[in-house]
Amino acid sequence: MVTIGLTGGIACGKSTVAGILRDELNLPVIDADQVSRNITARGTPGLAWIIDAFGDDVLTPDGSLDRAALGAMVRADPHRRKQLEAITHPLIREEIEGRLTALEAAGAAVAVVEAALMIEAGTSSHYDQIVVVSASPEIQKMRLMDRNGWSGQVADQWIANQMSAEQKESYATVVVRNDWDLAALRKAVLTAWGQLEF
Repeated sequence: MVTIGLTGGIACGKSTVAGILRDELNLPVIDADQVSRNITARGTPGLAWIIDAFGDDVLTPDGSLDRAALGAMVRADPHRRKQLEAITHPLIREEIEGRLTALEAAGAAVAVVEAALMIEAGTSSHYDQIVVVSASPEIQKMRLMDRNGWSGQVADQWIANQMSAEQKESYATVVVRNDWDLAALRKAVLTAWGQLEF
């Protein structure tokens, strides 16, 4: 089974690309963000370890993980971010590897793993090929302001805190540019898919 890592910066459109691959090419897509939610759901060891490390301030009134509160905490302190990653990344990797094993056993020829931080986390080397979805910082900023209601300053901070598009692209087997509309993105995805080797 050929494994494809799908990644990209914030507001570059990797989830939209994942949807095109899943819905139009009928490919199995594993969403690392959804896996992260699963391994930190109420009653999981992952959530218990996060509470041990960060306290009850990262919980909602119903005992679920308050992702916004935790996100604010780790954005403000790189040490805390590393602490969180030390808890969650091994659990996420284990879950993804289990799903890939199951897909291969079921006869899948190709599987896609969508993860925002696979390059930063050092897991991009686990995949046979890497697709990077990229957009200009100006487009990222506009999308973040429109989508999240953020100020330009907050959007700039988020973009600045991430690996640059150029750095991510240096890891790519193929790059999908997403500076235009959905029709152009769909065409770019199908073109890029045809450039991969199977």
